[in-house]
Amino acid sequence: MTRYKVILEYDGTDLIGWQENTQGPSVQSLLKDAIEKFCGARPDIVGAGRTDAGVHAVAMTAHFDLDKDFDAATVMRAVNFYLNNAPVSVLDCAIVPDDFNARFSCVMRHYKYIVLNRSAPAVLDKNRVWWVPKKLDIYAMRDAAKLLPGEHDFTSFRASQCQAKSPIKTLDLCRIEQKGDLIIFEFSARSFLHHQVRNMVGTLVEIGLGNPYDINKIFAARNRSAAGATAPAAGLYFICADYATTD
Repeated sequence: MTRYKVILEYDGTDLIGWQENTQGPSVQSLLKDAIEKFCGARPDIVGAGRTDAGVHAVAMTAHFDLDKDFDAATVMRAVNFYLNNAPVSVLDCAIVPDDFNARFSCVMRHYKYIVLNRSAPAVLDKNRVWWVPKKLDIYAMRDAAKLLPGEHDFTSFRASQCQAKSPIKTLDLCRIEQKGDLIIFEFSARSFLHHQVRNMVGTLVEIGLGNPYDINKIFAARNRSAAGATAPAAGLYFICADYATTD
């Protein structure tokens, strides 16, 4: 048995998300199909994050086990060959110890959310940004964003179907940058609640539009209805996962 760690890039536009089910193509199902065509196995594939339908990934870490031993370069080349024109690509592959786990060994996860803030709708970036035509007050959003990092009860930013045992999370980074018409939100934490990033972005955008949301009152309410709407999936990207290194 050999464990392989892969780094994946994918466009989530036409995918139902990370998780395999019968509703359509997912990252898991496309990878399993490609591996099965390569070596006849259909392994369980564990990812650092379980992204929703429409969410993209720049460098998603995942792992799987194969009974047959192949060198990492062969696995990467073969899986990419059988993925063919699928919206998923293997950027890197390595053989790792059996105790490596893409999900549970992860010490930090990084996300980015992109808003296109201009009057003209997106064409080249369609399905890859959230188009907000009304001018956003980036200073108001930045002031509000300063209150999000730290350990908090994120119940108000949690999806109703979230299965996490506790709403208490520590947000390590919340940063907002503007590059021309693009407003880029960056978030880092060891783990996130379901829809937490999209709900935080939706709330910050509401603040940028002049709506009187108060972050401290939202935290205190511990009620999803106290925060802003959920931002669309299209603007969200899983950037990468960090893992502890040992000498």
